[in-house]
Amino acid sequence: MTDTADLPRITPETQVVLHDLAVRRDRDDWIVGRMATRTFVALPYAGARAVQLLRGGGTVADAAETLRAETGEEFGITEFVEDLAALGFVARIGARPLPDTAPPPASLPRLRPRHARLALHPVLPWLVAALLAAALVALVRDPELLPGYRDLLWSRHGSLVLLSGAAAGWALVLAHELAHLVTARAAGVPGRIRLGTRLQFLVMQTDISGIELAPRRHRMTAYLAGIALNLSVASCLLLVLAAADPGPTAHRLLAAGLLLALLPLPFQLMVFTRTDLYFVLQDLTGCRDLYGDGLAYARYAARRVTRRAGHDPSRELPAHERRAVRGYSVVLVVGTVLCLAFMACVTLPADVTLLVRAARGLGPGHGLAGNADAATVLLVLGSVNVLWAVTWWRGRKASRAARRR
Repeated sequence: MTDTADLPRITPETQVVLHDLAVRRDRDDWIVGRMATRTFVALPYAGARAVQLLRGGGTVADAAETLRAETGEEFGITEFVEDLAALGFVARIGARPLPDTAPPPASLPRLRPRHARLALHPVLPWLVAALLAAALVALVRDPELLPGYRDLLWSRHGSLVLLSGAAAGWALVLAHELAHLVTARAAGVPGRIRLGTRLQFLVMQTDISGIELAPRRHRMTAYLAGIALNLSVASCLLLVLAAADPGPTAHRLLAAGLLLALLPLPFQLMVFTRTDLYFVLQDLTGCRDLYGDGLAYARYAARRVTRRAGHDPSRELPAHERRAVRGYSVVLVVGTVLCLAFMACVTLPADVTLLVRAARGLGPGHGLAGNADAATVLLVLGSVNVLWAVTWWRGRKASRAARRR
């Protein structure tokens, strides 16, 4: 980003050189962005037209005159160029190049769009649907194939169950996020996988900023790629269970894998935590920032209860966004309250109980197996909670630094 205080003077004769920008029409606005820095903005027609004119090589005065002739209104082209520079969209003003920021690192940088192009093949969703349909048919024919929670407890050694479940679970999470990354990379979006937090949950997330400029089919494919992978893995495991007659241990391992593949899917319905389905919902409703606008409206509604309401932020939004934001704000508040209440009443007491029991299970009087079991519980459960705390703190620091900029 460029500090507008350091910009050279812009005169009517100034020529502005922009970086490589992508533009896509979205309802009444245009999405304009720079893929290298993953910075995007929604502009009205006049703003998108100004970008087009400036890219054409004319002067600031030429762009302003053309816009005046086309719209019949004056356009603040100088201020607009300053705004573009603040976003990092301007490469040079006159003869002076502007400083540029380094793009955020991408995960798997050697993976090129041509390597991943099959992820966007129109036949692929039909293959996933066919696989899911076959699994459903097998399940209808033999409902006993549906696993239960006892299948997760495939061994009498709790430490072995915990370690194998954690390993398989995180492997599936990584595969889920790689599905997002590969699909986005096929659409030309760099993408980056990192750890994050959603309320009390430690999650792995993929930043695919830039997918906003892709066609709708590509956007939806990228958003739903992780869910499709989980369903595909679960379908394959169920079909193996239906076709084979494995031994008791192998059967329970396959059933446990099937359950682990399905367990993350209900979490996707928690759109108040910005899951994959949240981005689908945001895209379908045409909202720019459903979560941010919903949170702002929820705060306004809370102030209104105390008769300190102030200005309703949703009134500045188009009608279709206003309705979606107000409805989402209810889901956001109710879902967050229920989620935190569940943590306080169930998850936190359970974690504390397990940690206390494990700590008491250490010592010379519990034998080698008992000590190993207790140490494993302390290591796995304690590491997850410490990792959540560190990730949450780093996220807060990054958010504060971004607000200061």
